[in-house]
Amino acid sequence: MTDIKKQVFGLIGSGVLAISAAVVGYFEGKRNYAYLDVVGVPTICYGHTSGVALGDYMTDEECLTLLRNDLNVYYKAVVDSVNVQMTEVQTAALVSFAYNVGIGAFKKSTLLKKLNAGDRIGACDELRRWVNAGGKPWKGLINRREVERWMCQL
Repeated sequence: MTDIKKQVFGLIGSGVLAISAAVVGYFEGKRNYAYLDVVGVPTICYGHTSGVALGDYMTDEECLTLLRNDLNVYYKAVVDSVNVQMTEVQTAALVSFAYNVGIGAFKKSTLLKKLNAGDRIGACDELRRWVNAGGKPWKGLINRREVERWMCQL
């Protein structure tokens, strides 16, 4: 986890999307061929799931374009939903979180309610609740949420 924290620090000032891309890329990894994720959802590139079918293939460049386009959508959802000031690192944490759980889940989350009520610490702590996939805790999600929580507190 120290590697991704160093990457985040190195990207401060580069913008929310650059930081988000580093975090998402680190935790999602990249696969050019479609595969089933841990809960059986067809997935490709950096965790993209919309419209994916097994057998699909994308080049590295197509994967980067898809990630950029996806992150723009999640960034917009985050900034449209949050009504308190945040740093670029805090915003990137929420973009990574929303990318992973979905916009609908993000918008309905207690995390967002607490954040908008001014309880930033409580909101950041909510990230620790989102570690299950298929009804059980996953080490990868636990690690990701700890990094997002750390970012949320910067």
